[in-house]
Amino acid sequence: MQDVREIAEEIIRREGGYVNDPDDPGGPTKYGVTVHTMRRLGLDLDRDGDVDAADVRQLSRGQAVEIFLTHYFHKPRIGELPEMLRASVFDMYVNAGAHAVRILQRLFNEMRIECAVDGVIGPQTLAAAEKAAAAAPDHLADAYGIARRNYYYALADRRPASRKYARRRDGGKGGWIRRAEEFISPRYHLSEAEHRARVAAWG
Repeated sequence: MQDVREIAEEIIRREGGYVNDPDDPGGPTKYGVTVHTMRRLGLDLDRDGDVDAADVRQLSRGQAVEIFLTHYFHKPRIGELPEMLRASVFDMYVNAGAHAVRILQRLFNEMRIECAVDGVIGPQTLAAAEKAAAAAPDHLADAYGIARRNYYYALADRRPASRKYARRRDGGKGGWIRRAEEFISPRYHLSEAEHRARVAAWG
């Protein structure tokens, strides 16, 4: 498996630099670290007594990597999941927080492996993950990636302001979909026609 620090660096590459998109509930974000996360961690980088967009702008790549490793990999116990799942769940946790774990837990239940859907990786989830990995060692990573992709599409179904993240202006796959498919075997990628059919109802 890749070194977890290398995975964190790849996440930063996907996330890009500073953005402040009014349609993104995360608010000002740099390297995937939101202002809300920085407030929670008390990262007043400019030492002016509050944590705002100016602090987000000052965040370094190294600081972002350490935040991801500590708060998005080790603390949620992603490193205890089967190796085949770690990179994708880590990437999704940075992007969607505990929803990353809920997607996984729902997948286990779909596989008829009982697991509470609570967004927390505990003994039950780890046991379910081991059972799932044993039952489908060659398919579990793809199944999770597909579930991620479905989550993004469903989120955009419900929230029109988010559709630009799932569909480009020219109708092609948006960043969310391309990101999910980086963790899915090419044979399970949607064709452009399939993607366009999936989003056709969005107008």
